[in-house]
Amino acid sequence: MEIIIVVCVVLSSYFIGSVSSAVIISKLMSGKDIREEGSGNAGATNMLRVHGKGAGALTLVCDILKGVIAILLSMLFDMWLKSAAPDSIFIGNLAYIAGFFAVIGHDFPIFFKFCGGKGVATSLGVVLMLNWKIGLIVLALALIIMIVSRYVSLGSITAAVSYPILVIGFMVGSEKWNVFYILSAVLMALVLILKHHANISRLLKGEENKLFKK
Repeated sequence: MEIIIVVCVVLSSYFIGSVSSAVIISKLMSGKDIREEGSGNAGATNMLRVHGKGAGALTLVCDILKGVIAILLSMLFDMWLKSAAPDSIFIGNLAYIAGFFAVIGHDFPIFFKFCGGKGVATSLGVVLMLNWKIGLIVLALALIIMIVSRYVSLGSITAAVSYPILVIGFMVGSEKWNVFYILSAVLMALVLILKHHANISRLLKGEENKLFKK
């Protein structure tokens, strides 16, 4: 039963993440797939540049909600796990598994040929749900970098790097260590950075597009 519950968390979170807000909204607005326009990324920034602020904001909110919903659903599975296997090491840790696979679903959506976004907004939803204090620090840091540099990618990458550092830092302060939390934070950061490999290359060459530049 324990393994079944964990598998249910993995699959449900992945499927939630696989609902690509950008692709759905862009097709409803123009009949076109956002992955064939602009930068080709199925995310809020590309929606902002191609379809405007309203579409960008709606995509951002929907993508954040995917992370939120995945974590909330994992809490229900956690209650089920407590009654089915009270000694399970996964009790209290299903949210970390759910968060990671929600991001994986967003990045590699099964419903859209495994071609998704970069997971920034969905990761934000997950991070805020797991620890709102860390989430707000990461968000503030990303926004400051974006405003100063006008590079969305640079802010996102900086946030990704800072996330596992903050998770470990908070654990040092509380002296409560959680391997599941650390592992999920590190993996989420690595996936986000890897999805930004093209952006990193353009940043190094000085060729990256700035915010609000068409």
